[in-house]
Amino acid sequence: MVHKSGFINIIGNPNVGKSTLANAMVGKKLSIITPKSQTTRHRILGIVNDKNYQMIFSDTPGIIKPAHKLHESMMDFVKITFEDADIIIYVVEFKDYELRNKNLENKIKSLKVPLLLVINKIDCIDQIKLESEIKHWKKVLPNSEIWPISALENFNISELKSRLIDILPVGPAYFPKDQLTDKPERFFVNEIIREKILKNYKKEIPYSIEVLTDEFKDEDKIIKIRSIIIVERDSQKGIVIGHKGSAIKKIGTESRKEMEKFFDKKIFLELAVKVNKNWRSNDTQLKRFGYIQK
Repeated sequence: MVHKSGFINIIGNPNVGKSTLANAMVGKKLSIITPKSQTTRHRILGIVNDKNYQMIFSDTPGIIKPAHKLHESMMDFVKITFEDADIIIYVVEFKDYELRNKNLENKIKSLKVPLLLVINKIDCIDQIKLESEIKHWKKVLPNSEIWPISALENFNISELKSRLIDILPVGPAYFPKDQLTDKPERFFVNEIIREKILKNYKKEIPYSIEVLTDEFKDEDKIIKIRSIIIVERDSQKGIVIGHKGSAIKKIGTESRKEMEKFFDKKIFLELAVKVNKNWRSNDTQLKRFGYIQK
């Protein structure tokens, strides 16, 4: 039997459920999920292996109009997905008719690879609205396959996965068959901490923060981790720490519990907070945090 493999790249506006779909396809929570936009900042690969195929799902940041260099780097990750895609999944929700970046919208319309237009969150709309959505997208993207799903409720996910296997190109595996992702363990530590920050802080704090893990010691019965939460201003440092350290203690507890599930091992987590002024507009810092690959 022939072997199939390919990159299945997931794109769309912020908060349409791209990461929820990617996690559902892979069967493990690799991408963090929060109600806030710009939760996903990096391109994350999730690899599904079988003796007859290898599906490489690429979760990407939501498409936005860049406001600073961090945003520009995030959009560079999206642009790459058009270059190496074997299949594109364009995720939308009800009345989500326009991408927030016109150049990328034009790229979608001129794709040379299979395009699956996925209408997510259909558990939140009725049949009449769904039929209206399907009619709209058939007109706008006539060459796409339209798939109504609910990634959160796991509706139509296995059927979508089967269809993706059908249209995967023939080819060898790109990664070892026991590999789940392209990201190292420290990346997931950083993302778990950032997810808890996104859920626990308001206004500009979650968007001004980066997390860097400078120690990861995997011992027999425990993983010892030291991570630094980086903020842009001194005033933000105080907010992150909280009164008598209460806020950062909560972040540490929630992060540790999530990490113990992820790594299936006891975790010792130490957190610190440092100020790195205007890091989101600094090329050197963006390269340090993995946003600039060049």
